[in-house]
Amino acid sequence: MKYTDLTGIKPKKKCCRSKPRCKRCPLVLHKVHKAELTGVRGKALEKVFKRARKS
Repeated sequence: MKYTDLTGIKPKKKCCRSKPRCKRCPLVLHKVHKAELTGVRGKALEKVFKRARKS
């Protein structure tokens, strides 16, 4: 998934807490959005996305 796609995803209403977390999980998208606000871009943002899904 490209980092440009990560910014436009709408989160689900409730987290299912499965492992790995789904791509639309509110927690995952919150962590990606937070990283984006701190200035993370490109491949580094994709790494944040992958790491957030593992947690």
